[in-house]
Amino acid sequence: MRNFFASVMLLFVLFLATVSQADDRPNIIVFYTDDHGHADLSCQGVVDDIRTPHVDALAGSGILARHGYSTAPQCVPSRAGLLVGKFQSRFGVESNGHTLNGFNAELTIAERLQEVGYMTAQFGKWHLGPTPKITDHGFRHVFSQNSGGSFAANITLDGKDRPMSNLKPEMYHVDGCSYAAASLIERYKDEPFFLYIAYRAPHVPLDAPPKYLRRFPGKMPERRRQALAMLSAVDDGVGLITRTLAKNRLSEKTLIFYIGDNGAPLKIHKRDAPGGGPGWDGSLNDPLNGEKGMLSEGGMHVPFVVSWPGTIPSGEFYDQPISALDVAATAAGIAGLKTHPTDFDGVNLIPYLTREKTTPPHEFLTWRWVAQSAIREGHWKLLRGGDREYLYNLEADLEEKHNLASKHPEIVTRLRAKLSAWASELDPPGLATGEMSRAATSYFDFYLNGKNVSLDPQGPSRGRGKNRNALRTKDGKEVVWQLRNGELKRTSDGLQISHAEPGDKQTTFLTRNGLDLSGPVTANVVLKTNGQGDVGFTWRTSQEKEFTAGNRKTVACNHSSDWQRLTVTLGDQSKVVHVRLQVPDGITTIKSIELKPVSGKTLTLTE
Repeated sequence: MRNFFASVMLLFVLFLATVSQADDRPNIIVFYTDDHGHADLSCQGVVDDIRTPHVDALAGSGILARHGYSTAPQCVPSRAGLLVGKFQSRFGVESNGHTLNGFNAELTIAERLQEVGYMTAQFGKWHLGPTPKITDHGFRHVFSQNSGGSFAANITLDGKDRPMSNLKPEMYHVDGCSYAAASLIERYKDEPFFLYIAYRAPHVPLDAPPKYLRRFPGKMPERRRQALAMLSAVDDGVGLITRTLAKNRLSEKTLIFYIGDNGAPLKIHKRDAPGGGPGWDGSLNDPLNGEKGMLSEGGMHVPFVVSWPGTIPSGEFYDQPISALDVAATAAGIAGLKTHPTDFDGVNLIPYLTREKTTPPHEFLTWRWVAQSAIREGHWKLLRGGDREYLYNLEADLEEKHNLASKHPEIVTRLRAKLSAWASELDPPGLATGEMSRAATSYFDFYLNGKNVSLDPQGPSRGRGKNRNALRTKDGKEVVWQLRNGELKRTSDGLQISHAEPGDKQTTFLTRNGLDLSGPVTANVVLKTNGQGDVGFTWRTSQEKEFTAGNRKTVACNHSSDWQRLTVTLGDQSKVVHVRLQVPDGITTIKSIELKPVSGKTLTLTE
């Protein structure tokens, strides 16, 4: 009997030891910002108007990677690559608007961690399919607030469980994500957790509330003020979460990444665009050349901070090239997951950041995005756009001002061979998946070839001959609605709207001017979409010469083959004279549009 009890006690001790070991596994937090330019962290030391003290403190507690890269110069592919840990074109997610079937078939790092007992949670922007389906990708808890409209969530702001359904926001979307994440940390402080906090900032529509705008007085472009304010909200969120970790003695138990998803969309001339429409988001890529939508440094050389107090040295720079692809491999490594060499394209960064390994983490880094491809090996970078080739020595020319391709043809040949061999493994294989878009061609002309290029920030219509993107009255005599930055096709279901060119990330919207509608105006739209995101309504009254940020409302729209009816009230008692309807990425079909004034005739789609 004594031996029996001794055996039971031994098993119990072993069980406690196992539990204790599991509880000691590190937590992992990934902050992922949206269209956040390289310059816009004050610890980068590039511009003096940005203030991000909490992210600076995060860098001070770890390392600031001076050559950190995203996996693509655009939202959807960069997020897919980050979460899976493989280059996204291996599974067919080339750019925004491409099928997500490949992503749906892959294991995310959240799924891998959830399988071994981690609590997993997603906050903010998803952009990888229907938000209610986020739990299918390994996230136990979801709080996908990224706008002022309703959003999918299965937890409250206080971190309490609720059925997955739409939730109305109680605070600014950046603040809401931060608060909910801090609440979950309090709830799960005794368990290992993985938090993916994907702020929709400073991505358009620019919507910083007054409490953050007041931090940046003085004369400056309004879009710059908005970007500074939105990033200040992000910084406050980082501060709240790091304080919550410290309060619960979790700082040294938590690995934190802070990474941008791609460079800022400057739209070449950095003009203010009224109404929160297409154009510059107010963030800056200085001193890098180029912008979002390019595989130049300005398109995917991003803010990149890694912190793990007590493990990673504090207050240091790291100068070897690293990638957002490394996040999943690093998380898997420190969590003790059993993996196969083919599971990740990234590497576990911890041995390199601790100086246990002194070699570069990667022999080379590679990218492909639609008609562009690039490879960086050491300080040499080969950039291809269509049939153009550029060779840069980034050690001497980080701004990519001097194309050395003609001076070093042997380096071009060597790097092109490596790039081609890598691209042959992608889906589909090859260095490009299409021709350079109009926007990308203009960007290359302007930034890399020094040509004087003028782009209309509102986006010209792209029809041939008669305007194919104009919707006329029933008699065909008068243009009523026009589509900007997209293609318009009439189908049996209604008006089918899509982006005109793959990878062109200007906002697609219908616009109607010359109205005379007594406000407030009720807008009713019936549509279906294979995209995910908000439908935006922007209007101008008879007293206004330009669109204003205050005259904008957004409504959450689900990826669905079913028709959805969206209703928004536009304006007050003033006459509404101009309306814009912004649609999500992907393909959207509009069945009907009604503009119903407080008095007078209701206008339908073709009236």
